[in-house]
Formats: sequence, C-alpha cells, structure tokens
Amino acid sequence: MFEAVEELLTEHADLEKRLADPSVHADQANARKLAKRYAELTPITRTYLAWRQAGEDIEAARELAAEDSDFIAEMKDAEARQEELTEELRLLLVPRDPNDDKDVILEVKAGEGGEESALFAGDLLRMYLRFAERLGWKTEIIDANESDLGGYKDVSVAVKTRGTAEPGQGVWARLKYEGGVHRVQRVPATESQGRIHTSAAGVLVTPEAEEVEVEIHANDLRIDVYRSSGPGGQSVNTTDSAVRITHLPTGIVASCQNEKSQLQNKEQAMRILRSRLLAAAQEEAEREASDARRSQVRTVDRSERIRTYNFPENRISDHRTGFKSYNLDQVLDGELNAVIQSCVDADAAAKLAAAQEN
Repeated sequence: MFEAVEELLTEHADLEKRLADPSVHADQANARKLAKRYAELTPITRTYLAWRQAGEDIEAARELAAEDSDFIAEMKDAEARQEELTEELRLLLVPRDPNDDKDVILEVKAGEGGEESALFAGDLLRMYLRFAERLGWKTEIIDANESDLGGYKDVSVAVKTRGTAEPGQGVWARLKYEGGVHRVQRVPATESQGRIHTSAAGVLVTPEAEEVEVEIHANDLRIDVYRSSGPGGQSVNTTDSAVRITHLPTGIVASCQNEKSQLQNKEQAMRILRSRLLAAAQEEAEREASDARRSQVRTVDRSERIRTYNFPENRISDHRTGFKSYNLDQVLDGELNAVIQSCVDADAAAKLAAAQEN
C-alpha cells in the first residue's frame, strides 16, 4: 500500500509544479483536469505525511522511554495515532466514483397514496432544497407537475455546486444515496379520523451529463408537443408549449412544461434526457462488468424502499445502514448530513472489504 502512496506523492509534487506554470493555464480545460487530480491527491498526501511523522514520533519516544518511563505514554499515543492514519489511508486509496464531482438532476415522484403522497413529495423537495442551501449549492426547478392540494405529482430539480468541491463533497458524492422509495407514516391532511396512513414517494438521482458525454442523434428522437396543465401562468392551456421527447432506441422519455416557450421546454427536456441516458449506460456497464461492486447501499433497483419517515415518533430510519434518529423535523428542514454520512460510511466499508478480498 505504501509503495503506491509514494508514487502518488511524486505525482502530487509534479502536478504542483505544473500548476504553478502560467503557460499550463492557457488551456483551461487541461488546467481544470490537472487541478481536479491535484485536489484528489492532496488528502492522500497530507494523511501519508502525517502517518510518516507519527512513525518518527514513535521511534523518538521509544528511545526516550528506554531512559525515562514517562515517555511510554507518549509512544502509545503516537502508535494509536499512526493506526488511525493507516485506516484513513486505506479508505482514501479505495477507488473513487468517477461521477462524484458531477452535478445532478434529482427527480421526486408521488407514488402510492394519492394526494398524501404528492404532499410528501413536496416535503422531500423542500428537504433537498434546504439541504442544498445549507451547503451553498445552487438549485433550479426544471419541471414540475403540481397536485391539487399543493404537493407534487412529479418534480425535477438541477442541483449544482459552486466552484470546485472538496473530494467526496460534490453534489453526486452526497446525493447519490437518495435514489429509491421513501416511505412516510403520518396522519394525512386529508384524513378526518386521525388515523395514521402509510404512503410513499420515489426519488431518482442522476449525474447531469455534458453534451459531449452522451451522443444523441436527431433521427433517434420523437418530439411531441402538447398543452401545459396545472399552475404556471397565462401560457398554460393556451399554447402547445409543453414538450415530450422520446429516445426511440431505449424508450427513455423526458418532458418539460414549466417554461413559457416550446424552445425553452425542449432544452430543459434534453437536459433530463441526456442525464437519464448517461445513467442508463452506466448502469448497463455495471451489470456487465465481472467485478461489479457488491455495495450494501448502492443499487440499481429503484423499487427498493430505502427510508421511512415516521411523523408520530419524529423518527427517521434508513433501512440500508440501520441509521435511526428522532429528529425528523430537523431532517426535513435540511439537516440531512448525518443520514447521508451513514450511507457514505457503509459504502466505504463495503468497498474496503471488497478491495481487501481482491
């Protein structure tokens, strides 16, 4: 392991020299690529240097302890510190998800439960918007189909980071675990008898694709226009501005009706379509790969229930990791970090175990 780290240290030092050369920044695309790699290697370099320093401290304390037993405690502290750093290094060296730095398109869809499910979908949307706000991310509602009582039958939102995110702190790196079925248990606003009901909403998270990442041929598309429905202003139900795009080879469909013009709706629908096609291609590659990850928390089965939101007990439970807490009101206000971190930790543990098996 440490031989590999020494090679990465050499690469890190070389990247530092190259990025200090003004001529490198003449090619902005290449400079961004180098800066991204430098940022990936920095935590490894920093942790390894701390590990090496801990080793030197152990040796120094051991020599002193031979003459003065007071230094035995110092030696043990340094040994414990080096052991912690060894585990950190192992985790840092686990191959990263190449999409971790990407922005995402997050979709929330009402499921079983009618209006109550649509209201819960609205609660989930607000939760993600508040979470993004806490982290300084930018959000943009791409398409929304509201329900009669103010919830959402389905809604799509683009979530983007500001600037360059730290490794493991990008939008996809944090939100990729949200895909799946979210179950709610509460007394619905539509329930007059005070009985607790169970309903669900589905969340789909896909990394947002750049145009160069997904090749789409015009002949493979069927574009239909229709009149918008639901809240949205004067243009609703008066012009054929809504757009539905079908990718014929795969059958994947994307639609948008939020914008006032047909052209704007087409552009937004294409954004969604590109991301869905990229996600489909990546999932197919994962299925075909002989060494596909056996992660406990990542799954392409979107029908799996991943989380329960129990309002009477103010409890949130993640069924993949066993995480449970009684601050549901705070989580729905955007305090999602602890829930997501449980998924990050479980995913890292599964990857580390797989790496050690190989």
